[in-house]
This record gives sequence, C-alpha cells and structure tokens, in this order.
Amino acid sequence: MWVYVLLARIFGVTFALKLMEGGESRAQDRYAQVRGIEGIERIIRDEHKHEDALITLLHDERLEYASSIVLGLNDALVELTGALAGMTLALRDGTLVAVAGLVTGIAASFSMAASGYLSSKEEKDSRKNPLKSAVYTGVTYLITVCILIAPYFLFGSIYVALAITLVLAVSIIAAYTFYITTAKELRFWPRFLEMAGISLSVAAITFCIGWALNHFLGIGA
Repeated sequence: MWVYVLLARIFGVTFALKLMEGGESRAQDRYAQVRGIEGIERIIRDEHKHEDALITLLHDERLEYASSIVLGLNDALVELTGALAGMTLALRDGTLVAVAGLVTGIAASFSMAASGYLSSKEEKDSRKNPLKSAVYTGVTYLITVCILIAPYFLFGSIYVALAITLVLAVSIIAAYTFYITTAKELRFWPRFLEMAGISLSVAAITFCIGWALNHFLGIGA
C-alpha cells in the first residue's frame, strides 16, 4: 500500500491507478477461466465500470502538461547528448566538456522555457497555463542536463564519461516512456525505440563531426 501511495505522490494518482490495473490482468485471466460460475460476468463488468468511472473523474496535472515535459525532455536528450558526444572528441578534456555542456544546457533551458510559453499561448483551445508549460519544459530540460553532464565531473576518462552519459540518456528515456505509456495505456516499445533511436543517432553523428574537427582542424589537440 505504501509503495502505491509513494508512487501516487511522486508520479500522480493516475499513474499509480493504471499501474495497479496492470497487476489486475492476472485476476481477470482467472475470472476468464471460471466464466461458467454464476455472477462472474457481473463482477468483471462492475470492476471495469468502477475503475473507468474513477479515473475519468481524476485531474492529473502531470499528464495535462505531458507535452511540455516531452518537449523539454526530448530536446535535452537529443541536443545535449549530441553536443556532449561531439565535444568529447573535439575537446578531449572532461572539465571543458562538462563546463561547455552546462553553459549550453542552462542557456537552452531558458530558450526552451520561452518556446514552451509561446507555443502554449498559441493553443487557443488548450486549458494549459502558458507559464506552467514554460516551467515544466524549462525545469525538465535543466534536470536532464544536470544528469547527463554529471559523469564528466565524476570520471577522469572522457570516454567512460560519454559511455555513462549515453546509458543515463537511454535510462531516462526508458523511465519516462514507462511512465507515460502506463498512465495513457500506450505501447511501450514503439515509443521507447523511437526516442532512443533519435537520441543515439544524433549522438553518433555529432561524435563523428567532433572527430573530424579534431583530426582536420586540430581543435583540442
């Protein structure tokens, strides 16, 4: 019980309820095995009816602003993962990469917050507060930036730092995809593979660009 209460406080009531519903699939399978018993069909209908009615009454702000969170999260993962990969090969100095990534990330978080604010104002039929949209986008971007650059401050080898950064990026994508697909009853793997594929592809491309800058122009030599 306390686990679900904690999940509800952190991720919202809708997520916790949907997660609980996922665990009930085993009970529904058992119901299906004994459909011949009198009253089972009524129990199954009542369960679905009450669960759906309860969830439709809930107002979960986190899900309402999910698009703003995705905007900040996805941009941070794609842009900063790519930038860090490129700077790792171009500069070849962990401290320089971390500082450059931090400055870039902070500036980009303000830019993304402004973009979230303006785009939300353009959505005439939306009930979202433009200022809240900006905060969700900017804060999500900044938190992601701090997580991704942390390995460059903690590890001496830039290649180890880059590898851990990529692992962290994929872990963040997996965690958020699990959250949003659970809360909205969507398929996990297509969304996860799409986001992870985009981020890692950009990282690979900029990694090659960084190598080219270092090799041909002598940057970071």
